[in-house]
Amino acid sequence: MYTTVNRIFPCLVLLLGVLLASFSAIGAQEHPERLKIGLLPGESAPTVMRLNEPLRAYLEKRLGIPVELMVGANYAATGEALRFGRIDIAYLGPVTYILQSRRARLEPFARPTHADVGPTFQAVIIVPKDSPAKTLTDLKGKEVAMGDPASTSGTWVPRYQLLEAGLAAERDYTLRVLGAHDAVALAVAHHKVAAGGLSLPIYRRLLNEGKIDPDAVRILAESPPIPEYMWTFRAGLDPAFREEVRKAFVGVNDPEALKVFRAVAFIPAVDSDVDRVRSWIEAIRKQNPNAVPAP
Repeated sequence: MYTTVNRIFPCLVLLLGVLLASFSAIGAQEHPERLKIGLLPGESAPTVMRLNEPLRAYLEKRLGIPVELMVGANYAATGEALRFGRIDIAYLGPVTYILQSRRARLEPFARPTHADVGPTFQAVIIVPKDSPAKTLTDLKGKEVAMGDPASTSGTWVPRYQLLEAGLAAERDYTLRVLGAHDAVALAVAHHKVAAGGLSLPIYRRLLNEGKIDPDAVRILAESPPIPEYMWTFRAGLDPAFREEVRKAFVGVNDPEALKVFRAVAFIPAVDSDVDRVRSWIEAIRKQNPNAVPAP
């Protein structure tokens, strides 16, 4: 027995050394040499990349390391990439953040704030300009287009608005998933659906850029104020590096970097900022338990 132990012990020491070296290497990688930023595909990936380029350039200069933008195939893909450490930070809507934080230790750290409304925005439900609908109840029995299934302003808040009006998805109206805000707006403008839900800021920008005809659509209902999207750290990042990134965001004063967010600044964010959205999700879950993915 002594001989067996005598042979095994050096192997155990060697294995322990390898494990310690591996853990040390992992720890060293927590301060990345390149910052990978995840963005949601609220519009086409090229559009999202173009709009966020000024922020990427600012961060690269401020942090002194390469900064890479990545747009997920869908909202869940961006959230999953953050959860599994394939990206370092992500700009997540309240619903995407809430659903992902049930399965991983994510840390929100900054959110945009606006001159007139603070750190909030709105969703809208739009209809064709010539639609006879006057209120949300007039959409009963109709087909309503929405964006990504995890989009806050493109799906969840419009669903909540309709639920408050007494209309439940698949019981009182048909929910048609189109994946992106611009796709929803175009479907409504071209009379492909009776109505559509999307972000009010994106709707206004699509009008200003001439991507949808202002004579083809109108707003039927606006949502309550929605807590803004949050910049969120993945688990495992070096605390000193997190602080560098946090300061870089709160210190943004470049109008071009803030333009896509319609923001005057980024302010600190914490988990409780999205509690209002949690209550809306719960209201939808009570009406339809299958609407909310299991943890």
